[in-house]
Amino acid sequence: MINIDKEKLISKINNFKNIKALVIGDLAIDEMIYGDCERISREAPVLILQHSHTKVILGAASNAANNLSKLNEGNVKVVGVCGDDYYSNILIETLNDANIDTSYLIKDETRKTIVKTRISGSCSQSITQQIVRIDRQTNKYISNNIENLIITSLEKAISEVDVVILSDYHICTLTENIIKSAIQIANKYNKIIVADAQKNLNNYYGVTSMTPNQPDTEKFTGYFIKDDETLKKAGYDLLNKTNAQYILITRGEEGMAIFDKSCNMYKIPAFNRTKVFDVTGAGDTVVAAYSLALASGLTPYESAFIANIAASIVIREFGCATTNTQTICEKIRNMKFEEIETTTIN
Repeated sequence: MINIDKEKLISKINNFKNIKALVIGDLAIDEMIYGDCERISREAPVLILQHSHTKVILGAASNAANNLSKLNEGNVKVVGVCGDDYYSNILIETLNDANIDTSYLIKDETRKTIVKTRISGSCSQSITQQIVRIDRQTNKYISNNIENLIITSLEKAISEVDVVILSDYHICTLTENIIKSAIQIANKYNKIIVADAQKNLNNYYGVTSMTPNQPDTEKFTGYFIKDDETLKKAGYDLLNKTNAQYILITRGEEGMAIFDKSCNMYKIPAFNRTKVFDVTGAGDTVVAAYSLALASGLTPYESAFIANIAASIVIREFGCATTNTQTICEKIRNMKFEEIETTTIN
């Protein structure tokens, strides 16, 4: 059992608003188009929907920034690229509406703004269901010119913040040079830098921490995690191969595991197993809360604990949901910590 100081956690969480954050990565929007089913088309065996409304929300790295903004009251900037097209202005407007600084966002007329369009329909006697998804993106890495512009902006952008998140959705923004430069600059200025990526985890050598999920960890290490022994081995393989200070592995209904270089592994159970509606975007919530907690001076275990609470809140809602410090603090106050079976393995 690990002792948790509720008042310490709450005090640090309430200070999130004073922590400046930067997200570098694949900035995107999710366009949600809704309609009511009228009939089958005569032109083809497809549904005809009468459009009811369209909702635009932040996705990919933009969702990580949005989660940060809700937690630190808009003290967040983004570095990335978008197209010079119709959707670029919508992306910028949506980021600004979320109180996110876009002054380091670069427009590139050779690329598409990343948009995931989901078309959903319903009728009077059914729930709304997604029918089709359309992805708009450029499936090649940014040009050398754009890469150089981003790298040049990193020096000033990183120096202005307390914590940096590399949010890699593998849509060709984060080149190896950008990743390496961001880590070098963050370390030079003694800033916390956290990587949230699904593959090529060795590219993030020298980060403060990273937050892979268990399937991605298994792909990287080359073996399945089936017990505490293989879980600990995976954590320390990641530590050794990335030279990170801490590794946080998210494990779905099994909770989380956090590893440090002192050969400690801490297991944290999932705080919400019965009311899971949608895990979409929960990883962005985890990395946002975890990174702010680390930057506030909390231990890796305490930071993972807060991230776990934040995730347990957003998975109760559909879509890319966010939470705020008030909700997290309220949940902490109401929790009975003596009932939480945390495990420390040395």
